[in-house]
Amino acid sequence: MTQRSESRESAPDTTDAALLRRTRFGSLPERIRPEDTVETKPATVPDPARDTYNPDEWLVRYCL
Repeated sequence: MTQRSESRESAPDTTDAALLRRTRFGSLPERIRPEDTVETKPATVPDPARDTYNPDEWLVRYCL
């Protein structure tokens, strides 16, 4: 096998990179509540004429 000879970063470069990384990625983003991730809306538009039928009213009008 061939061994690689890589140039290692010096200690000051490593700490600078760590400092830059920590300032950029050091904190997590704000939490998002599950309630804020879901949008609910009806699948169909409510039809006001759909629920106007009253069976008791029909009996009173046509059977008496």
